Amino acid sequence: MPTITIKKSDGSGAGNITVSDKLFAAKVNPGLVYQAVMAERKNSRQDTRDTKTRATVKHTTRKPYKQKGTGRARQGMTSAPHYRHGGIALGPHPRDLHADMPKKMRRAAIRSAISSKAQADAIHVIDGFTFTGISTKVAAGLLSDLNLIGKHVLVVIPVYDQVLYKSFRNIPGVVVRIAPAFSAQDVVAADNLLFTRDSLSRVEEAWGEAVQS
Repeated sequence: MPTITIKKSDGSGAGNITVSDKLFAAKVNPGLVYQAVMAERKNSRQDTRDTKTRATVKHTTRKPYKQKGTGRARQGMTSAPHYRHGGIALGPHPRDLHADMPKKMRRAAIRSAISSKAQADAIHVIDGFTFTGISTKVAAGLLSDLNLIGKHVLVVIPVYDQVLYKSFRNIPGVVVRIAPAFSAQDVVAADNLLFTRDSLSRVEEAWGEAVQS
């Protein structure tokens, strides 16, 4: 089973942790990961475009002029598309853009994405965060000690912590998620994944096996 080095907040080593093959050494399936990412992007869209047809524009049912005797073509109502302020012909309307993906495929995509990061040595685990207050400077210093500053980093924390969230949110390229509520797209978009020991345990419980210290 693969092992990952645990680091302290200053970047020094603090031992190793054994993780499961199921989550960190799974077979990488790029096609499945791509499918999961595209499904997530489609589901994040909101197609709210809408245009009024000749049935919904404000209009009168009175004919613009009499049927006969004018020498012009017969007309019904001014709500027709060829009239000014008339309805739109073949305009866009709201659509359902939802893309379904089976649960097993979503889980396999997550495992594949995380395993690809593990193969690239892009997964980091620290004992925990020791923030005494909201401080972007301290958060940036921690990333610098871990050689992660200036990179796209997915920081995974075990529970919502306003201090951590507000400390990391102003650092470019850093995204904070609560374990295990992150997606394949979050993993793919990040250059590195930063877990705490507790958040790693929660991820293992959700998608892998129990972590062995």
